[in-house]
Amino acid sequence: MSDNRPIGVFDSGIGGLTVLREIINAVPGESTIYFGDNSRAPYGTKSRSTIIRYSLQNMRFLENKDVKMIVVACNTASAYAYEELKSRAKVPVVEVVTPGADEACRATKNGKIGIIATKGTISTGVYKAAVEKRAEELGMKDIEIFQQACPLFVSLAEEGWWDTEITRLTAEEYLKPLKEAGIDTLVMACTHYPLLSKVIGEVMGESVVLVNTGVATAKVVKSLLESEGISSGNNGADSLREFYTSDEPGLFEQVAAPFLGEGLPSGTRHFTTDRYEVDV
Repeated sequence: MSDNRPIGVFDSGIGGLTVLREIINAVPGESTIYFGDNSRAPYGTKSRSTIIRYSLQNMRFLENKDVKMIVVACNTASAYAYEELKSRAKVPVVEVVTPGADEACRATKNGKIGIIATKGTISTGVYKAAVEKRAEELGMKDIEIFQQACPLFVSLAEEGWWDTEITRLTAEEYLKPLKEAGIDTLVMACTHYPLLSKVIGEVMGESVVLVNTGVATAKVVKSLLESEGISSGNNGADSLREFYTSDEPGLFEQVAAPFLGEGLPSGTRHFTTDRYEVDV
């Protein structure tokens, strides 16, 4: 029995579109609804209670759109609000931290794992904790984790400077400590960073595995659709792509277009989820 309801995806802005892209690639037959809370971004500078409130409001919006699954395509929201969302949601909820941690642990050969993210994500220690927890579950010992904040990567990604000399020089500076540490696996723990993966990969070298948390999350989504029996069964021809932003739709599409390509996003509509009252 097929379930044609869409998958709901939300992020504080446009970075989550890299996660959406991987979901579309993994399950092209599924329709999707994306909400970017651009007017309240970034979430990383907000308090825990505020992030939970924003996330619950975003979830309410998507549930009102009759989605069959919610993907939290935001590292900060995944870190702070996932448990609350999971306990209140009427549908399965997927976050982006655990899938990336699992893939990193399975990929490493020498036990030296690097994590690059924004300063906010690094300061929470959420990815480090997730990798340590997953390594313990897998019975892995002598794991070493090296973290590096790469704040300029976000601006470079949004400018479309994915493969420029400036990007390369910035990457070389940021990634130097991780290369010196001898890591063999690098988690790109920010949804913007996969756009710079070509340069990041070249700077780190072929021996280092890059973990794209969007790809890892899409695998979880596909598996959950099958295990929950909620796949659409479509081949992709009839899939719908809806986009909403809490900011100006035209500006959203202008900045977001490079993240998806193929004429997406288009037809973006404005919506503010702060109209929903939630208890935190």
